Amino acid sequence: VQLQASGGGLVQAGDSLRLSCLASGRTFSQYNMGWFRQAPGKEREFVATIARSASLTKYADSVKGRFTISRDNAKNTVYLQMDSLKPEDTAVYYCAADDGVWNPLRSTREVLYDFWGQGTLVTVSS
Repeated sequence: VQLQASGGGLVQAGDSLRLSCLASGRTFSQYNMGWFRQAPGKEREFVATIARSASLTKYADSVKGRFTISRDNAKNTVYLQMDSLKPEDTAVYYCAADDGVWNPLRSTREVLYDFWGQGTLVTVSS
């Protein structure tokens, strides 16, 4: 599956932004999806994941209550709605796909994701 992330940009603290990730090439509904991010000078970290059925989600503590992951299997797209953005949310955001079994521990591990998008840059100014 090929993944194309979009929606990044420059915003101010407190603003909202919605990222999208369009999948193509294989049946999107077969994959659990995740969002990860990498801030300048830091390792890539888990942000959020959603199971293939869209009924299960998991968030990093740092974004819980501010970010919402969702998916539309008819549109082959996963979204990340980001509200109340903070400067520390500045990073390149990546979407990823995993065809394994979803569970709230396993699905936070980036090594288990087989397919990755190219990343979209989110910059939050103070």
